[in-house]
Amino acid sequence: MKKLPTRIISLGKRLRKSSIPCVGVKPNWIDYPEELQRQILLAEKICYPGPVYCEILQAAGLDVFPRNYYYFLGNKIAQTDLFNLLAVPHPRTGIYYGRERSGKIPGDFDYPFIAKTPTGSSQGEGVFLIRRPEELSQYLKTHNPAYIQEYLPIERDLRVVVIGGKLVHAYWRIHVEGDLRNNVSQGGTISFDDIPAAALDFAVEAARRCCFDEVGLDICEHAGKYYVLEANMVFGQEGFRKKELDIHQIIANLFDSGEQT
Repeated sequence: MKKLPTRIISLGKRLRKSSIPCVGVKPNWIDYPEELQRQILLAEKICYPGPVYCEILQAAGLDVFPRNYYYFLGNKIAQTDLFNLLAVPHPRTGIYYGRERSGKIPGDFDYPFIAKTPTGSSQGEGVFLIRRPEELSQYLKTHNPAYIQEYLPIERDLRVVVIGGKLVHAYWRIHVEGDLRNNVSQGGTISFDDIPAAALDFAVEAARRCCFDEVGLDICEHAGKYYVLEANMVFGQEGFRKKELDIHQIIANLFDSGEQT
């Protein structure tokens, strides 16, 4: 086998357009040849190890990129707990378990409020505007725990992509009339006009505090304050395509230039 550089190795293909060797994610550690196992373990940084190896490699004391990625991917409960722990501004949110949910929620939140599918949902799916007790009852039939969030009457939010602490792209997502979701996959439109520098600074700082090495943060402004709505580890590419940007090339350039080490 040809000897590979060991300073940085990628298991996943995210860095395929870079000079970093991408050796693949094997189902089992023993599937890697012994020499490749050795080189992975000696690498200064191991990129995109996948959910199987990420925790294991970190437990072994190895440096993994991106940090706080796989565990928080699609996990709104974990994200909310992290935002609250770090005092990152986030809409007021409650997580409710068990049979007493229907009695507790209306006491904590005034109608209307937002209910979401807490894990696994993406692209605007699993988001509900709850206006009446009947709608809450319907939501609770299929959701335990319940993820409840205050309703902020916004017409748009800002998707800000931060990789390795660097701002790489940002755009407004504007919802269609009659739909509270701003997701492009749900018909929302994209705009690059008049993006506040303060919102970008807020997003970069939030990513830094949360140790999100690769993330698309959804940011909104309400009553003169910025909030992180959600962290997306897998994010749509339409905003990149409209600017003729290639996310894989951007990541490759960060590593090949030495900006991400």
